[in-house]
Amino acid sequence: MNEDKFNNSMRKFLKTVGVTSQREIEKAVRSAIDSGKLKGNEKLPAKVVLTLGGVNLSYEVKSDIELE
Repeated sequence: MNEDKFNNSMRKFLKTVGVTSQREIEKAVRSAIDSGKLKGNEKLPAKVVLTLGGVNLSYEVKSDIELE
């Protein structure tokens, strides 16, 4: 295995996931506030499930996203 290539590929994937996820969360929250579904002071439960094909990996991360 080429460690450098593996590391770079993993970093690129994680950066894309992080940037895209943040953008989508921000759009969804702003839309919910604009429509009145949220007030803007909530604590929202969040969950990400990471799976990796070819190996038996399924990893779940849970946390809260606080709006105020």
